[in-house]
Amino acid sequence: MSIAKILVVEDDSELQEALVDTLSLNGFEIISVSSAEEALHALDDEIGMVFSDIRMDGMDGYALMMRIRAIKPYLPIVLMTAYGTIEQAVDAMKAGAVDYIVKPFEANVLVEKAKVYFNRDASSEDDFIVADPATQQLKNMAKKVAESEASVLISGESGTGKEVLARYIHMQSPRAKQPFVAINCAAIPESMLEAMLFGYEKGAFTGAAKAMPGKFEQAQQGTIFLDEIGEMKPDLQAKLLRVLQEKEVERIGSTKVVELNVRVLSASNIDMKKAIADGTFRDDLFYRLNVFPMMLPPLRERQRDIAAIAERLIQRHCGSARVQPMISAPAMKRLIQYNWPGNIRELDNVIQRALVMMSGDTIKEQNILLDDGFDTHITLNSKDTDTVFNSHEEQQPKEPPEEVVAQDNTDFKPIELPMDLKARETQLILETLRQNSGHRQKTAEALNISPRTLRYKIAKLKEQGVDVP
Repeated sequence: MSIAKILVVEDDSELQEALVDTLSLNGFEIISVSSAEEALHALDDEIGMVFSDIRMDGMDGYALMMRIRAIKPYLPIVLMTAYGTIEQAVDAMKAGAVDYIVKPFEANVLVEKAKVYFNRDASSEDDFIVADPATQQLKNMAKKVAESEASVLISGESGTGKEVLARYIHMQSPRAKQPFVAINCAAIPESMLEAMLFGYEKGAFTGAAKAMPGKFEQAQQGTIFLDEIGEMKPDLQAKLLRVLQEKEVERIGSTKVVELNVRVLSASNIDMKKAIADGTFRDDLFYRLNVFPMMLPPLRERQRDIAAIAERLIQRHCGSARVQPMISAPAMKRLIQYNWPGNIRELDNVIQRALVMMSGDTIKEQNILLDDGFDTHITLNSKDTDTVFNSHEEQQPKEPPEEVVAQDNTDFKPIELPMDLKARETQLILETLRQNSGHRQKTAEALNISPRTLRYKIAKLKEQGVDVP
């Protein structure tokens, strides 16, 4: 049925095998894991939906759902639950799950849920956050163009939210209940991109063990989003142009024509007209894609959006697992005055750092750690465990650190020494590991990072010869 896969998370090996067999027999590609931690490790752009048990050792299905919603808010998640945990499943739906199934269930129930939600967009239209007049006007324009079948080419710097805008257009269109299929043309090797887009038949090339539909077939009746289209090589551009003109596709190794009913949205962060002048992009394909051009401004040019987007990011990363903190006025001023060369992606990183570094219920100015190459130092003593960062670019006094009560089970020793951000991160990881007796899952949750990220950082520390608890 599809190159995209369903991720099945079930710690009962017999039930997991039954789920995999049932879905596989109905044409779905499956990845199966036995824990939430493994699920986060397996999560990538080829996952089209998730089935997850709620009750599991370690991180449960509810916590997993919150993590996935923070990383991929558009990914549909269906929870599987026993009768006694239906209330938790209902709460999970309120927090972002698309549906739940009560155990035991018939095979046809599982298959129907897969057919309904596979490759659907589970995010809300409000994920395209606007507050600045320029982006408010752009959102209104997007809502109007969504009602048409016009191809849209979205331009803008990397990280400005071009895919979010494309998803918004899809969700506002008559195709909203049909698939939204995104592919990054720059992230896939040239030798594989044609097969990914158009599909292939069994034996079409070495390694083609079975027939696979391409992204265009996956998007049938819905929308395909071609991100970084400007990076596509000229020979493949010619094949794409024919697909768009004829509204049909042939899989590699096949003579059978598949008629298409797909709306095409695309995006690029390069100057397309310059690419045409340089001969690296076909002008006829450009005009086919650029029926309705939309320009998404960089974050530094829509400062009123910064506060609104920061609040949404905090909400997403906190979920229901912790109280959503406030942003102090000095911290918000620092966010607004920054240039944001990495746009929303960089803002997301800064918010995640602030949530790790903060104490109390407020994100303060010293918790805003920007990627602008400043020097930092930290001062810790027996009463003060908050971090005080001093920048050579800002000599204004900082707020005094908050007073917190140290946990009884820590062997943390008061210190006072210069420390850069990387050293501070290492110390935070080691101290949190000691506080949790080396328990990786508890440590990851305390640091508000994924177990996969923690394992990666621990591996790096061990490579450096650090004694990790």
